[in-house]
Amino acid sequence: MARSATIAIVGRPNVGKSTLFNRLVGKRLALVDDQPGVTRDRREGDGKLLGLEFRIVDTAGFEDQDAATLPGRMRVQTEKAVREADAALFMIDGRAGVTPLDEEIARWLRSEDTPIILLVNKAEGKQGENGLMESYSLGFDNPIALSAEHGEGVVDLFDALRPIVEGFDAETAATAPPALGGEEDEDAPLGPMKLAIVGRPNAGKSTLINRMIGEDRLITGPEAGITRDSIRVDWQWEKDGEVHEIQLFDTAGMRKRAKVVDKLEKLSVADALHAVDFAEVVVLLLDATKGLEAQDLRIADKVLQEGRALIVALNKWDVAEDPSSLYNGVRTALDDGLSQVKGVPVLTISGATGKGIDTLVRVAFEQRDIWTNRVSTAKLNRWFEAAVDANPPPAPGGKRIKLRYITQARTRPPTFVVFGTRTDALPGSYERYLVNGMRKELGFQGVPVRLNFRNSRNPYDE
Repeated sequence: MARSATIAIVGRPNVGKSTLFNRLVGKRLALVDDQPGVTRDRREGDGKLLGLEFRIVDTAGFEDQDAATLPGRMRVQTEKAVREADAALFMIDGRAGVTPLDEEIARWLRSEDTPIILLVNKAEGKQGENGLMESYSLGFDNPIALSAEHGEGVVDLFDALRPIVEGFDAETAATAPPALGGEEDEDAPLGPMKLAIVGRPNAGKSTLINRMIGEDRLITGPEAGITRDSIRVDWQWEKDGEVHEIQLFDTAGMRKRAKVVDKLEKLSVADALHAVDFAEVVVLLLDATKGLEAQDLRIADKVLQEGRALIVALNKWDVAEDPSSLYNGVRTALDDGLSQVKGVPVLTISGATGKGIDTLVRVAFEQRDIWTNRVSTAKLNRWFEAAVDANPPPAPGGKRIKLRYITQARTRPPTFVVFGTRTDALPGSYERYLVNGMRKELGFQGVPVRLNFRNSRNPYDE
């Protein structure tokens, strides 16, 4: 797929960058709050503006702090985003006017080669007029008066972006190889695997993704709860000469609900759960130095309730104490605590050294294949008849329960429907017997399986 023009939004904290990002992508992807410094990692999305299509990047608020501090590490990511972009939107707050930090950011941007478009946000009404006039002192071309919240000024923004985006598209089209003809292959493989990394705060989720992609794309550090937004990173995994497309999702750490009282943390956790809904395979990352806690089981249960394929990864394995006992303890606790799904893979990895990452990705693809597997109706019913003959359903109250046939209604997760008579009287133990048989005989180990029952309609009932 050809790359689109990339546009980065930059500015000091709380000037409205994430609000503009959400407007351009057409949905509330980035977290927005009144307090400054909500955005920390770069967040990317597909932007559209009056027919223009481009890649838009939301960045953390630029702050003048030491590079070793969290704000300093955020600034490094912002600087990298601007250098990699085809143009940058420099946003200031029209109501606050030009601040010393705005002037410092302007000096830095003038030293870069990236084309800059100056936006004066919150410029609606008389309150923003003074800021608009002051913005000319920053040394850029005519500023654009904008209201990211209300959509004012988007036509002027379109006029400024149009030559950049169309020029990039024309250059890309001229250098792109010719498209191949032919019909679409019905046996084409699945699209990019959507892989979400979840876990408690400070489990090493961002460090793991940085190691996987081979660059410091996400902000990491000893502070718990650095990640707030769920960040998508596109990655290509090469194995045995083949290239596999993966969409990685870094998520905010999930603490016990009783401990989450801050509004912003609640938004972050909700965003992480949304990433789980979107994912195909979810990796629950555990800190091997702390072992398995009740909150980890709650997160795992939530993933399985959403019907996603789950992998449990013990991170920081290179520094774990008594690893054999730890692994066996985690395996046993998972089997007891997640009795509804047997055989969830448990892997050992190290985000710091990269050990075990290839195995993790390989198992993720294997679990996705199981999660998307469809069994033919003939094979399914041969197994079903044998299972019912080997262990017929009970007859509560002396009335027989008859199970006629089974069909697979859908995949992702595998969902089956059993038709019969008096199925509403079937005990839960028999349902578990059927599900366990499916896992063993039909190859659905380690993924959630949903089994529904329907009573066959008797035409003589009336």
